[in-house]
Amino acid sequence: MVDSKKLRRILEERLQQENRSFLFDREKDELRIENEESGKGITVSLPGIVAKWHEKKEKAIDEVIYYVEEALAVMGTDHSLSDQEKNIFPVIRSTSFPKEVEEGVPFFIDEHTAETNIYYALDLGKTYRLIDERLMKKEGWTKERLREMARFNLRSLPTNVKRDEVAGSIFYFLNTNDGYDASRILNDKFLKEMAGQVQGEMTVSVPHGDVLIIGDIRNETGYDVLAQMTMSFFTGGHVPITALSFIYEEGTLEPIFIMAKNRAVERENK
Repeated sequence: MVDSKKLRRILEERLQQENRSFLFDREKDELRIENEESGKGITVSLPGIVAKWHEKKEKAIDEVIYYVEEALAVMGTDHSLSDQEKNIFPVIRSTSFPKEVEEGVPFFIDEHTAETNIYYALDLGKTYRLIDERLMKKEGWTKERLREMARFNLRSLPTNVKRDEVAGSIFYFLNTNDGYDASRILNDKFLKEMAGQVQGEMTVSVPHGDVLIIGDIRNETGYDVLAQMTMSFFTGGHVPITALSFIYEEGTLEPIFIMAKNRAVERENK
């Protein structure tokens, strides 16, 4: 059994390196891993990892180790937007996701829905760097240029889906694990093409960063299935976004609440 105390010891042992220090915040139950030379680091919340350990066991810890190592590897490294234009992509995040880097510099963020915001990332291969306003100013990039380049690159990503029928409704899953699956919700052409196939009511879900679910809801039971499905993905994802789904109508996304017990659907007032 792993608790916060044991998890902290495991992380410190596996992440130990020369010029690397650990700072533990007992009140918040957070562990910060920091490069002593640069002062840059990453902070992880231990209770969230413990919760995932109960589902995934050692895999949950392996995933944290991987992401911490990748994040620390790119910190303090200079990156150029102009030299890597083809590697700029939009990423969908929850509205509760941090709005700035630890130095207080704000990320460049666009509002998306009541549940989601759009961040922008520079893909570095195994990981990526979220683009902040300081980097944009340094490179002389405007907001419009960044948006246009990110959307253009997004349209080049594949949109192959897997189809599954459950209780009379159809569900399509996009899960390439390239880090931008949820970002396909911003591909208007793709959503319009899917809308042409849907016979019932079309829903779009982004429970976490590595999946996008499109529902062809043809009966009331389909909403129950959708609610259970999105919650399962939401709790099991690396980067949870939202357990709510969206109704897609004429190019717009409207969040909905699904109450499974009486199978009622309420649209959220914007």
